[in-house]
Amino acid sequence: MFAAAEELAAAGVTLLQYRDKSGHARRMLDDARELRVRLGPTVRLVINDRADLCVAAQYDGLHIGQDDLSPESARRIIGPDRWLGVSTHNPEQLAEADKTSADYLAIGPIFATPSKANPDPVVGLEGVRRARELTRKPLVAIGGITRANARSVIEAGADAVAVISGLLRDPRKSAEEYLRVLG
Repeated sequence: MFAAAEELAAAGVTLLQYRDKSGHARRMLDDARELRVRLGPTVRLVINDRADLCVAAQYDGLHIGQDDLSPESARRIIGPDRWLGVSTHNPEQLAEADKTSADYLAIGPIFATPSKANPDPVVGLEGVRRARELTRKPLVAIGGITRANARSVIEAGADAVAVISGLLRDPRKSAEEYLRVLG
């Protein structure tokens, strides 16, 4: 994980999310802190699900899902200066999240994705367009984003894309290719 994160940073990635759905809190905090040290201030770090670890690891933000703390509860823990992102999977969830103190909203999965065991229904590019109509907050598209379809997702209204699988093999080269496609 550390080597891959360093490769991504070397390629020019400036925002990374630490996501560990099954780890123990102590190990997750150790890993989160190690990422912070290795990547320094040039990469903004967001942690998934854990408001407590976000604060303890001095991360830049927290990303929560529909089954995590409410956005307002998370905000009380992380404070006003850290980013707060919320995952949404349909127009109703997005409209509800838009009313919160979240700084950005994620929509997805846009396409089928191998990264989740039980993914929500695919929303497609039309889901991105609809989400864009429902919020002025920054919109992050997630799920099945590849180098071949990333540009179309931005053109549909997303401000950014979140990628997992597309960066696993040769992280630096893959990230450089994504940045070239999106640049």
